[in-house]
Amino acid sequence: MRITRVETCGLRGATPEGGWSNELRPDDVVHTLVAVHTDEGLTGIGSAFTTENLVRGAIDLLLPHLVGQDPVEVERITETLHQTAFWMGRGGALTHATSAIDIALWDIAGQALGQPVGRLLGGRHRTRVRPYASVLMDEAGPMTDNLTELVEQGFTAFKIGWWKFGRVDAATDERTVAAARAAIGDRLLAVDAGGSEGFFPGGLAWAKRTARMLADYDVAWFEEALAPDDLEGFAELRASSPVPISGGEVLTRRQSFSPYLRRRAFDIVQPDTTKGGGLSESRRIGWEAQDLGIRLIPHGWNTAIGLAADLQLSSALASTDLVEYKTGSAYVDDLVAGGWRLGADGCLDIPSGPGLGVSLDPEAVEEYGTRPAFADPEA
Repeated sequence: MRITRVETCGLRGATPEGGWSNELRPDDVVHTLVAVHTDEGLTGIGSAFTTENLVRGAIDLLLPHLVGQDPVEVERITETLHQTAFWMGRGGALTHATSAIDIALWDIAGQALGQPVGRLLGGRHRTRVRPYASVLMDEAGPMTDNLTELVEQGFTAFKIGWWKFGRVDAATDERTVAAARAAIGDRLLAVDAGGSEGFFPGGLAWAKRTARMLADYDVAWFEEALAPDDLEGFAELRASSPVPISGGEVLTRRQSFSPYLRRRAFDIVQPDTTKGGGLSESRRIGWEAQDLGIRLIPHGWNTAIGLAADLQLSSALASTDLVEYKTGSAYVDDLVAGGWRLGADGCLDIPSGPGLGVSLDPEAVEEYGTRPAFADPEA
């Protein structure tokens, strides 16, 4: 079996707000699907957290290292892509595009071997995993209404993030957290400061004070409390914080994560499989983290394909018992056939079919995709 071509499809029309200072609009393309086609009719689907123009340009550069290759040799191919990117943008758009390609190759390998990707990644520690509902912070009224509705839908874990947190004053921060805790009761609550926002004002002293406040509300972890490059700050914060510290969603490649892990800067590491290098890199990050007593909980503010990849990853890593679920996004809720269903215990089944175990919904691709025929493998 050989790779014959690679296609892209940006998503637009229902892009959710990201909490960014330069806010996203519905027609902004920040997520791109990638299809890897083969001469035996198998097609794998991946997802990149990057605009389609950048993914398309990256694939044009990487294509000579893909066409004609055996897609089942996933890690040899993707490591070749990483190794050839040194001079052309390693860690940026090339790595993001490689992430989607890697996910798609694992999807093909699973289909070819008749196995779910999680089994190929090392074995299935679990067949179900708990998603946490991920929402943007807001004024207490709208945020509380949103969280209450999600409780009624069956979610048992939640994360609130960004908005004014760390950007106004301590009273606003605590008032927001208190409202969320009141809305969800004793269910899991995490808080995301959004330190990767441009010119995030929160510093180490603020993060230390805020961590103490979050402990009063039994917060499960404090995410992105500092700017993402502040390795020493994260290490100092984690050493003193009464709540677990998490981060890493904007880092790419395992080599960028390793210093944070070795320095014990995180209690929880959160690579985004759709931009950090794909499942191959997330698995290797997870292995190193596990050896150091650090949990991996993937960042998943992306698409249903990204969620499917994270579900397979969670089955293959012993301590990955949560995945992020971006609520209210059509790109998550509607993009795959059949959608997602919470069980009575608030968990999602990890697909057990070959590959990622999901298929794109043609109607959703037609509605939101820049290439409506993308879901048709013959197109």
